[in-house]
Amino acid sequence: MGVAAGPIRVVVAKPGLDGHDRGAKVIARALRDAGMEVIYTGLHQTPEQIVDTAIQEDADAIGLSILSGAHNTLFAAVIELLKERDAEDILVFGGGIIPEADIPLLKEKGVAEIFTPGATTASIVDWVRANVRRQPAEA
Repeated sequence: MGVAAGPIRVVVAKPGLDGHDRGAKVIARALRDAGMEVIYTGLHQTPEQIVDTAIQEDADAIGLSILSGAHNTLFAAVIELLKERDAEDILVFGGGIIPEADIPLLKEKGVAEIFTPGATTASIVDWVRANVRRQPAEA
């Protein structure tokens, strides 16, 4: 997968059965308002649907929002599918109701960053800008 020029492209997704998407929509809007291209997948997405969308949309990153308590399973599934699809260059970050004790395990599995309640939209935008860099593809 080559890296295209232009704005950062982020897929914001709500995996699993969690039906609360206010936070995901707030983050999607903040990223969009910061000049990024955002693809919001909607509620109840499977890890397969999320990875398929990210690959089809040539996304640079996937932002997962999870409030259901299934973060360990769902984050791991997305990371594993990206590996299987040779798309490990797509950065995965997330947020939601995630216990502090689970964050090191998630990062060990390959999640780049976790934002917990209280994180500001500005801090998330700044993190994405600092960690998702679009460089011209090598000739």
